[in-house]
Amino acid sequence: MLNRFLGQFSKDVAIDLGTSNTRVFVKDRGIVMHEPSIVAVNTRTNHILAVGTSAKDMLGKTPPHIVTTRPLVKGVISDFEVTEKMLKYFVDKIHEDTFTLVPRPRMIMSVPLEITEVERKAVEDAALSAGAREAFLVEAPLAAAIGCGLPVEDSVGSMIVDIGGGTTEIAVVALGGIVTWKSLTVAGDEMTKSIMQYARDVFNLLVGERVAEEVKWRVGSSLDMGAPVEMEMRGRYLINGLPKQVIVNDGQIREALYRSVQMIVENIKATIEMTPPEIVADIYERGIVLSGGGALLRGLDKTIARETDIPVRIAEDPLTATVRGAGALLTHENLLKDISLPGTGIDN
Repeated sequence: MLNRFLGQFSKDVAIDLGTSNTRVFVKDRGIVMHEPSIVAVNTRTNHILAVGTSAKDMLGKTPPHIVTTRPLVKGVISDFEVTEKMLKYFVDKIHEDTFTLVPRPRMIMSVPLEITEVERKAVEDAALSAGAREAFLVEAPLAAAIGCGLPVEDSVGSMIVDIGGGTTEIAVVALGGIVTWKSLTVAGDEMTKSIMQYARDVFNLLVGERVAEEVKWRVGSSLDMGAPVEMEMRGRYLINGLPKQVIVNDGQIREALYRSVQMIVENIKATIEMTPPEIVADIYERGIVLSGGGALLRGLDKTIARETDIPVRIAEDPLTATVRGAGALLTHENLLKDISLPGTGIDN
């Protein structure tokens, strides 16, 4: 009863709890937060010092007693306490301009396809502990498909490839459910690590995660785009331990990313092979939709189209497709009940 009363003064939210970034959608307001899923913790006092962008700025620069941590690995919670505090931080920040002292929002969370019952309960518990009065869990590719405007409730089949930070999820959607799917841990973070390893192997250069990520977005591509692109890459030279800068080009970074791109392409083809022929015909006609940050890798859509012989398009604003889809469910009660995972929506 108290939760329902407090809920009248709270704002219902949808959260895309990602390995790399967390995005928050508020009912009637749209996307209000887009922060890295990073938390800085003082190990002496066990207090959280920073969350999101301010915590990311501390990466690789902290003294021993301050630890910057990602509480989510491969899309699932690896540190329950830190995740709970991060969610509470987001909920409190959203309600800063309201009169409620104890926010009790209804919360929709996106979760990966391969999530176990234990991991699902951890997400629910984290949401409820952070102040949610109800927690609904929705599979991320289904939410992304809704965010991309695909007809998920119809008998027409659609294929979505959601390339996030920790996981790439390939799903064929029809009649409000997922028909066939594949989930793999080769995604944005793995591409960044590939660039770090390439720098070490080829240039004897030890580069940080932030540098490798910047190189990926500025120079990275999956095929030759015609105009050559170069940029400087700075790090520690392993031979003498001193700082060094090298110039890398798009061809070298393409070589570093080749294995990850091929893994994604092969799994897309394998998913199509498992899909019923009637739905394959729909996919051939309607094409494949790419969402998630990884969809922004230059030339990836053309590479997939060439390998599968199926039209490929990148979703409008692919980074926010999942949270926009989850946000749309805040006003579509019947669809939410149909597609939310079992055991969710428990009123505490």
